[in-house]
Amino acid sequence: MAKRYFVKKENCIGCGVCTAIADAVFALGDDGLAYEIIQEVPAELIDAAEEAKASCPGQAIDCE
Repeated sequence: MAKRYFVKKENCIGCGVCTAIADAVFALGDDGLAYEIIQEVPAELIDAAEEAKASCPGQAIDCE
């Protein structure tokens, strides 16, 4: 089952941990902050997205 992950920009510090762990889900924008590449994360990428969420020092990643 797909889940939606999103970056809370106000918490993002632009460290790039999420992109290092889940580069199919997250990227860094021109502003240096992370953003979601895909809206709905498929089942095969959920583990990586969850690891990125857990590893984010700013706790900027959430899901619904």
